[in-house]
Amino acid sequence: MMDVGRHPNIVLMAYSEVEEIAGYVGNFTVRVRKKARYVDEDECTACGDCVEPCPVVKADEFQMGLSTRRAIYIPFPQAVPSAYIINAHECLGNNPIACGKCREACEKDCIDFDMQDEIVEIKVGAIVVATGMDVYDPTPMDEYGYTSYTNVITSMEFERLISAGGPTEGHLVRPSDRTQPRRIGFIQCVGSRTALAENNPDGARGNPYCSNICCMNTVKDSLLLKDHYPDTDIAVFYMDIRAFGKGFEDLYMRSRAEGVRYIRGLPGEVEEDPATGNLVVHVENTTTGLLEQHEFDMLVLSVGAIPRQETDAVRQLLTLSRTGDGFLMEAHPKLRPVDSPTRGVYIAGCAESPKDVKDSVTQASAAAARVEILLNAPTIKVEAITAVVDEELCKKCGQCADACPYSAIVWEKKQVARVISAACAGCGTCSAECPYGAITMRHFTDQQIYAMLDAFLAEDPQEKFIAFACNWCSYAGADTAGTSRLQYPPNARIIRTMCSGRVRPDFVWYAFRKGAPVVLVSGCHYADCHYISANRKAVERVDVLWEGLEAAGVRPERLQLDWCSAAEGQKWARIMREIEELRAAVTAEEIDQARQALQEAKIPKRSRLDKLEKPTPATMRCYRCGNEWAVVFDPHADAERMCAACRSNSVRVMIDGEL
Repeated sequence: MMDVGRHPNIVLMAYSEVEEIAGYVGNFTVRVRKKARYVDEDECTACGDCVEPCPVVKADEFQMGLSTRRAIYIPFPQAVPSAYIINAHECLGNNPIACGKCREACEKDCIDFDMQDEIVEIKVGAIVVATGMDVYDPTPMDEYGYTSYTNVITSMEFERLISAGGPTEGHLVRPSDRTQPRRIGFIQCVGSRTALAENNPDGARGNPYCSNICCMNTVKDSLLLKDHYPDTDIAVFYMDIRAFGKGFEDLYMRSRAEGVRYIRGLPGEVEEDPATGNLVVHVENTTTGLLEQHEFDMLVLSVGAIPRQETDAVRQLLTLSRTGDGFLMEAHPKLRPVDSPTRGVYIAGCAESPKDVKDSVTQASAAAARVEILLNAPTIKVEAITAVVDEELCKKCGQCADACPYSAIVWEKKQVARVISAACAGCGTCSAECPYGAITMRHFTDQQIYAMLDAFLAEDPQEKFIAFACNWCSYAGADTAGTSRLQYPPNARIIRTMCSGRVRPDFVWYAFRKGAPVVLVSGCHYADCHYISANRKAVERVDVLWEGLEAAGVRPERLQLDWCSAAEGQKWARIMREIEELRAAVTAEEIDQARQALQEAKIPKRSRLDKLEKPTPATMRCYRCGNEWAVVFDPHADAERMCAACRSNSVRVMIDGEL
C-alpha cells in the first residue's frame, strides 16, 4: 500500500466508498464518496499527541480485539496516508461537541470537526474488482468452545499474537493468564468443507468449499513456533492436508520432521479444566481407529474464508454474477479467468475465490494485462450477436430495459429503446421479453429458431422432443456427454441459444402446436448464470407457460425445466433418459388434442405468482417425479426451486391447491 501511495500514476482514495457506477466499457462514470476524516491528512505528522487525552476506548479491529484503540487512531501501521482518523460514530466531540480534548492537544491544529464528506466523480475505461475476502466467524460452531473458553482463539487472532506489530510485540502468550503456552493444538477446516444441512441454508455452520489457504497457514505457523519456541508441543487435527502449491509439500514434510504431530480426525468435544485453564480435546484418530484425549494450553481454530460482505454492493453496482458459494464468477474459468460477464470489468484476488498471496498477485497481474490490452486498442470489438431494436415496431414500453441484466438498453419514457452495443452481451433476454417483437438478436433470430422447429418436427414429431440449451452450460454439458461416450436416447433435438433467458414463450407454444410431445428448457445453474441473472427470466416465463398449458387443458409436465453445467455430462445423460421416459408416456391422441387446444389459446402475460406481495404458505410439486412438499413461498426471494427427490428443477408452486 505504501508503494501504491508513492506511485505517480496511481491516485489512492483511502477511507472512501463507491456509491454509484454508470456507463459501459471504455466509458464508466464512478461516483465515490470520500468520507470525512476530521483530521487534515496533509498537515498531520502522526505524532500521537491527540491519542492520549481521548476518553473513548474501543476494541482494535486490526488486532482482532486483543488490544484497544481510541476514537482517534491510525487504522493499521502501514496505512496510507500515515495520518490519524476520527471515527465519527464513536467520538464524543462531534455533533454536538462534548469533548474536543484531541483538538486541544494537537499543536498543529489538524483536527476539524466541521469536515464534510466529499463526492468525487471519475471517468474510467475499465474496472478491476479486488475487494478481498473475510474469515469465517466460528461462533455458531461452538462445540470447540470459542465463545466459552478464553484460550480457544482463531488463526487470525493467533497471527496477531505472534506478530512483532501485535498487541504482545511478538511474544506468544495465552489470553487467560499471559503465560507462554507449551502445548498448542490446531483444528483445521473450521467453517470449511462442511456439508450444508437443510436447516443451514445461509452457511452459518460452515461452507462446503475448501478455503485453500488454511492448511498451509497452519504449516507455516507450526514452523514459526518451532523456530522461536523449539520445546513447544504442537498437534494438528485435520481431515486432509491439502499442500498442492509449489514447495508446499516440502514445507509440510519439514513441519513433520520438526516434531509437529498431525492427527487425522476432527475433535468432537473440547472441555476446559477450570483450575488451570487447560483444554482437553476428545478426538477419534481415524488412522488408528482409537478415541484419544489430548490436553493443551491453547487451541487455535483454523477458520476458513468467506465472501466479503461489501463485495455484494459492488456486484450489484456492476451487475456481476456470483457462484453458489457467494464469490464473484468469472466469464470462463479457463479461457477468461479474470474477465467478468460485464465487459470492461475484471476480477482479481480473493473476490473470485479463496487463494494465497502468490495466486492473488498472479491474477492481479493478469487483470492488469487485460485492462492494458483493452485500453490500448483503438476500438472495442464485440461479438456479432448483439441486440438490434426496430424503431418502427418499438412501442416504447421499456420492458426490455428492465429485463437487460447489463443495463445495455437505454430507455426513457416516450422514447424508443436504444441498445449500447459495447455493453450488450447477446444473451437475448430483452428479445424474449419484448411483447411486440421489436428486438432482433443477430445470428439468433426468431426466424432461425422457428425454422429449426419446423425442420425438427416436420416428420414423426411424436418420436422427438425439443431441448432449448444454453450455449455456455447445458449445450456444453451435452457436448461433454458426447465426448465422454455416455449413452442416452437419441430422441432430443437440441436448439442452441446463448441463454435460457432467450427462449420466448412463443417458441414453446409453437413447438407444441407443431406436435412436440415434450419441450425442455435448460441453462446454467440458477446461481451460476453466465449472464448474471438472465436465467431467472426463464423461470418466470416457464411459470407463465405452465399456467397457460394448464388453462388450455394440456399437461403442464410436458414442459420441463432443468439446469446443467458444462462439466455435468453425466447429469445431461440422466436428464435425457428421464425426458425420454416422459416422452414415451405422451400418446398420439394427447399430442393432437394439445395441437388443437393451443391453436387459439393465448399465453398468459403474467403469472399468478406476480400478484403475491408477501411470503405465503404453499406446496411445491415436482413435474418430473410427482414429489410434493410444504414451503413458505417468498415472492421477493431469489431462491432456486429444486426437488430433493429427483434433483429436478421442474418444480411448480401451488397456493391454496391451485397451480
